[in-house]
Amino acid sequence: MPRLFWKFFTTIWLTMAATVGVIILLVNFLQEVPFARELEEERRAIALNLTANVLAKDGEDAAAHFVRTNEETLPAGLTISKTAKADACAVPKTVDTRSVQEDGVCYQISLPVLATFTFENFGPFLPWLTILISSTISAGALARYLIRPVVHLRDGLSALAHGRFDFRIGDKMAGRKDEVTALAHDFDSSAARLQELQDAQQRLFHDVSHELRSPLSRLQAAVGVLRQSPAKLAAMLDRMDREVERLDALVGEVLTLARLTAGSSRPLKTHTLDVIELLNEILSDAAFEAQAREVSITTSVEGTFRAEVEGELVYRALENVVRNAVKYTAEHSRISVACEATADRLEICVTDQGPGVRRDELERIFQPFSRGTEAVPRGGYGLGLAITRQAIERHGGRVYASLPDTGGLAITLELPRKPIPYGLADEHA
Repeated sequence: MPRLFWKFFTTIWLTMAATVGVIILLVNFLQEVPFARELEEERRAIALNLTANVLAKDGEDAAAHFVRTNEETLPAGLTISKTAKADACAVPKTVDTRSVQEDGVCYQISLPVLATFTFENFGPFLPWLTILISSTISAGALARYLIRPVVHLRDGLSALAHGRFDFRIGDKMAGRKDEVTALAHDFDSSAARLQELQDAQQRLFHDVSHELRSPLSRLQAAVGVLRQSPAKLAAMLDRMDREVERLDALVGEVLTLARLTAGSSRPLKTHTLDVIELLNEILSDAAFEAQAREVSITTSVEGTFRAEVEGELVYRALENVVRNAVKYTAEHSRISVACEATADRLEICVTDQGPGVRRDELERIFQPFSRGTEAVPRGGYGLGLAITRQAIERHGGRVYASLPDTGGLAITLELPRKPIPYGLADEHA
């Protein structure tokens, strides 16, 4: 059963138990003497009868003496009166009167009931009033218990609607441990994620603007040189071609990253291909380029791994990792590429012998336009690993970096044989 159900059940049960307990205590307190009302009525009847007997046997003076001498024990208000009406004694006795005929005189003995308020008169209504008060207190406590987190959630959603992604409500749950608290923490996680995405978007805008400004500035400089020295037309045109190519490459990578990010909820256009064969093709091209820096590529890539993937995305992901390794590894060094396949997953590890990164930068290098502080600029825009992570995660895999004991940087890609829907990838990992 959900914890919230048991909280409500326990609260209501304890309230009813406490109500019954209070009723029992109050009844016992207000009725300390059993049958107190009946005893009082019996006492009044005895006092009236005794006074009537004394009056009938010993006369008026003896009866008056009896009343005076027993004022402390007889009920208050006992009186004896005479009436001249002949038929007065014919009236039958009542609860508070007696009539005595003595020597032709009719005596009326009365003991009226004093109209005083006692808790006994209120007794029949007391249990219901107790239940009403207890139910009211219980309903108020439950309403407060339920409404307070709802108010916090409403405030949080209102803050999100106004663009305040730093608003948190998890610390306002006052020690609760139930589904409502879990919902509050989920809200905080969503708000933190939205804030992270907003920061990443702003950082991306800043980085794209910065990266575009450099080639544009060089193009403007080339145009300025042409205006001053038309004879340098050929050299400046070559320079402008190179800058235009850089702009085109940058815009292409930004668009690729944007498509991957925006299309994370769209289905992949998959087809079956051998990922290991695709990797070998990329390694062959990379080995040719690595010869210029006298870099060798050591591979441990065998067998086949046929998977349902979107070929272009996987190709870009593998190529970015391998080309990064070739670009940043030291000259006259070696790049190691190893594969390990299981029934439903392929793990590819690419290790270089470059300067590596600091341990606190292992996650940051997968953000757009980010490079390690020790990396020597060798072209590129810092988008390769960001594209790689987006492409692999679209398939339900994961990408992470580590620092080998021998130095350099190792990038590991885990690719499932079949794409895993978004939201289940973390469970499989």
